[in-house]
Amino acid sequence: MTDASVTAPRRPGEQALTALGLGAPALDPADASPHSFPGGGRWRTEVPSCEGPEALAVVLKEASRLDVPVHRISQGSGVWMLTDAEITEMVEATAARDIELCLFTGPRGTWDIGGSTRTDSHGAGLRARGHDAVAGCVEDAVRATELGVKCLLVADEGVLWTLHRARAAGILPADTTLKVSALVGPVNPASFAVHEQLGADSINVPSDLTLAHLTEIRRVSAAPMDMYIEAPDDLGGYVRMYEVAELIRRGAPVYLKFGLAKAPGIYPYGHHLREVALATAKERVRRGRLALDLLARHGADGGMAPLGSRLPGDLRRFGIPS
Repeated sequence: MTDASVTAPRRPGEQALTALGLGAPALDPADASPHSFPGGGRWRTEVPSCEGPEALAVVLKEASRLDVPVHRISQGSGVWMLTDAEITEMVEATAARDIELCLFTGPRGTWDIGGSTRTDSHGAGLRARGHDAVAGCVEDAVRATELGVKCLLVADEGVLWTLHRARAAGILPADTTLKVSALVGPVNPASFAVHEQLGADSINVPSDLTLAHLTEIRRVSAAPMDMYIEAPDDLGGYVRMYEVAELIRRGAPVYLKFGLAKAPGIYPYGHHLREVALATAKERVRRGRLALDLLARHGADGGMAPLGSRLPGDLRRFGIPS
């Protein structure tokens, strides 16, 4: 890891504020993450909420037009909301560009008949309620991987552990990666480390974590972290564009997720939401371009992982009982 990858060459407004006697304290090298992705690089990119082949085509076209490098494209409605033909089309389109495709698994509590998710406490949230919900997630995982999907999104710790065991047993391909949803993301170092041990290869953390929180996490785990640079409204609507360089410095290895605030929710997606889905897919790519431009203006755009890289490296796991 080079010095340039640890400390951004220029911080926002640095020269003008220093001239006015308002310069910020020097960055502490101890806050920097010592970790990177296997094969090199400290950050990758992700375009989320790409809900089908048509939205995917919009993302790929706009990414080419705006020269936005994309490592991963993810979908939020779930495997069950796509036909085999649609999944196959998405797999082929992303494979042709060496982009990882990630699809959400199975039933989730917020769509269940259980009333607790409609209360002020939101009950168990998106977690899988009961055996049958876990079974649905496993069914989705098997179906998706048989159609060529290599990354699965999960929102339940039990489902995560079950899919990790299925991967170890050869029920799922060994190179399948498991990604934890932002909707159940861990908020402290201990829980982040537990998700890694349960089989997570990529872990969403809430976008309201402080910079200090990221440093704390990196002291206990090297598992790739996912973070919305701009979060959807149901995740807080946070916009952290000017912190991107520092998020990388402290959080690497990290996926920069280009979400979109002030946009309607589209899960579970159907053609009745087509215009919104396509318009927001296009704008997410533009938001990515804005974030990358910020990094470039601050001289902090180095350290991107090679395009086409997707594996997380060696991670720590709980032992699987025989």
